[in-house]
Amino acid sequence: MLRARATMKPEISAAVGFLSRFLRVKGHVNDRQLQTFSQTLQDMLAEQYKHHWFPDRPCKGSGYRCIRINHKMDPLVGQAGQRIGLSIQQLYLLLPSELTLWVDPFEVSYRIGEDGSICVLYESQPSANVNSSASTGTSSSSLVDSHISCKEELLVLGRTSPAKPYMMTVSS
Repeated sequence: MLRARATMKPEISAAVGFLSRFLRVKGHVNDRQLQTFSQTLQDMLAEQYKHHWFPDRPCKGSGYRCIRINHKMDPLVGQAGQRIGLSIQQLYLLLPSELTLWVDPFEVSYRIGEDGSICVLYESQPSANVNSSASTGTSSSSLVDSHISCKEELLVLGRTSPAKPYMMTVSS
């Protein structure tokens, strides 16, 4: 499990960096507060995800790892904001009012609005398992070839959002 936890660092960093940019741009949050927010949220997400991170089955646990802001603030984002003195009401003003952020092994993506496009923030390829280093790597590449992201599954199962390749424009 330790190895699995270590592999979630780039995904968590991408998600936290995305949220932190909203605070930096809109929030008049100083660098020290931003650092505290980022580190607090990274630590809380790593702890929350440690038993729900499955690199061999990236979609397993996707709903549990989803960061959601709508009529209710995501509790971990709220706690990290409160740690730097931001109220839930202030966070609602600084972050998109409808945000879904999926933090999955090998991919972090988001959607702003219920019917917005799904955009990818971070994407990587699964690497060959350390135990199968003597193999030709075919198992790793077949995993990549057959990999359907959790968001693509959502689209196939009936979401009306456009597919990932569409770019969404956000105006303020």
